[in-house]
Amino acid sequence: MMIRKELELYVHIPFCVRKCAYCDFLSAPAGADERSAYVDALIREIGCMKKNYSEYRVSTVFMGGGTPSVLDGDDTARIFDALHRNFDIDGHAEVTMEVNPGTVTEDKLGIWRTSGVNRLSIGLQSADDRELKMLGRIHTYQDFLETYVLARKAGFGNINVDLISAVPGQTEKAWEKTLRTVAELGPEHISAYSLIIEEGTPFFEHYGESGKRAEGDGPAWPPLPDEDEDRAIYEATAVLLQKYGYHRYEISNYAKDGYECRHNLGYWERKEYLGLGLGASSLIRECRFHNTADMEKYLSAFSGRGQDISEACCEKIREEKESLTVEEQMAEFMFLGLRKMRGVSANEFRRAFGAEMEQVYGGQIRKLKEEGLLEEQNGWLYLTGRGIDISNYVFCEFV
Repeated sequence: MMIRKELELYVHIPFCVRKCAYCDFLSAPAGADERSAYVDALIREIGCMKKNYSEYRVSTVFMGGGTPSVLDGDDTARIFDALHRNFDIDGHAEVTMEVNPGTVTEDKLGIWRTSGVNRLSIGLQSADDRELKMLGRIHTYQDFLETYVLARKAGFGNINVDLISAVPGQTEKAWEKTLRTVAELGPEHISAYSLIIEEGTPFFEHYGESGKRAEGDGPAWPPLPDEDEDRAIYEATAVLLQKYGYHRYEISNYAKDGYECRHNLGYWERKEYLGLGLGASSLIRECRFHNTADMEKYLSAFSGRGQDISEACCEKIREEKESLTVEEQMAEFMFLGLRKMRGVSANEFRRAFGAEMEQVYGGQIRKLKEEGLLEEQNGWLYLTGRGIDISNYVFCEFV
């Protein structure tokens, strides 16, 4: 019996109802015709993969965006049907779909369940309607609550809720209210990200690189929390969520026991993954590449039908293919693995690279230990509390 290699799938849906003020993801509003054309092309891309990935068994599927739930239920079902026809998806695979309040219906939930989706990730971001409006969200907290209740009634027993902290004008007290409100609902997983002002977004135009509020015309957004407030908000998260039974297993992610996101853990543990759809990234056989972000180019590559669709079509949309050196693989092992609270294992490093972690990174490890940013116990190297606070500095030491 052939032992199949493990593979994760990411499926990108680049559509949303409206761009949020902080969002720099590859997504935009689109009409029904464009969405339908995209789904047709995506299904053809999926069909190209059957031969080249026949030796793999899929352990996780993640449909992200954008807002995948803006698609009609039938289009979503067509995508999942294509995935099941062309990949060997494990019967116990974790299958996640990102959804946003305001785009979810009872009928869609039923279709998703029938299609094999067993985990939902709901984009709430805040339980405060004033903050939601400022962020540019299309929903209220009540809309979210209705979506959450519908999902439970539909039988979804594994739900994540996305939250964003340190938004303009937010205080530690306001953030704690959002955390408590969500934690008391009892979702299995909570992702709590700190706001980053990304270039090309309305927030960046308003606050700029300095994070200082611009004067003159434009929205009357309040200033961002100062450094002390931001740190207090950040530190309050783990303390409060622990009281509700959530353990922190990654810098920004909290779960009840047994509900860690397997798909995201795969990224941090450098498992092979294949990205499908516009702009989607992949790591296959130590080669990184991504699909084009040009919608016209993506659609034209799959404009043929039947026998005209082949692996050559997929090659047309792939960009920036990079074969990683052993040194680059080692660096990724360190800075991705250290995102996890349990850290990185010296034994796993040895098995992967035939070398000792101390031999390769001894200088960096000693330096970071002396600075109080790393600790080591029973062969595992992990971030300290202070190391978590300035994790990007730690990660840069291994690049």
